[in-house]
Amino acid sequence: MTLLAIPFPVIDPVLLSLGPIQIHWYAIAYIVGILLAWFYTKRLANKASLWPKETSPMSAIALDDFVLWATLGIILGGRLGYVLFYNLDAYLANPSQIFAVWNGGMAFHGGFLGVTLAMILFAYKRSVPILSMFDLVAMAAPIGLLFGRIANFINSELWGRTTDMPWGIIFPNGGPEPRHPSQLYEAALEGLLMFILLRILSHSTLALKKPGTVAGTFAILYGIFRSLIELVRVPDVQLGYLSFGTTMGMWLSAPMVLAGILMILYAQRKSSGSVNS
Repeated sequence: MTLLAIPFPVIDPVLLSLGPIQIHWYAIAYIVGILLAWFYTKRLANKASLWPKETSPMSAIALDDFVLWATLGIILGGRLGYVLFYNLDAYLANPSQIFAVWNGGMAFHGGFLGVTLAMILFAYKRSVPILSMFDLVAMAAPIGLLFGRIANFINSELWGRTTDMPWGIIFPNGGPEPRHPSQLYEAALEGLLMFILLRILSHSTLALKKPGTVAGTFAILYGIFRSLIELVRVPDVQLGYLSFGTTMGMWLSAPMVLAGILMILYAQRKSSGSVNS
């Protein structure tokens, strides 16, 4: 089995060291993901024909302002989610480590809730149509997921179970046996594939004209893809497997799928009501 394994590439998690200052690939991934998502949402918002009543839901200036809100939602929500959902006891014993985000430890579901709250507050303050804003951000979210999962791979974290598949990788901190590169699976499904599917949905079916449809689809796809990956991904050691062999990632993804279904049903019903009226 080891003969078929792929050795882990020699990649230092620290991109650059400037004296006591270290720049990690993990941080670069977040920065690049946010910047590309910002650029993409501005292009989408600028294409009025995609949106209800041929009107963009957000101006370029509003999107520029929202970047800070979104960044805070991602970082604060992601970190708080990891602390609460995955490792609360350890952080209560050593509270200073809560702020050491450069060591990893971000939870997507926490970041998702953080950005959702940021969107709700921003939409209320700027009188932005909330469902269309959800759709706009959902379109760009796979970009951040793609870069974030690649960063997880570089950090040699969140790897999968042992495997005899020829693409199994021997991670430096995962023991001598090859393992599923589950981070790359997630990058492919949650990042690349979901980006393509949402792009087709928005541009080929004009789903953005039914506010909430794209955001609901994003929630459903993420929940399904994440749950599938959890079948080969090793759960956090401090949690292990939960009831019936499930994982925390599965439990946190289930409400997303349900919320996505409800959002799509609401979007379709509201759209039908608008047409009939």
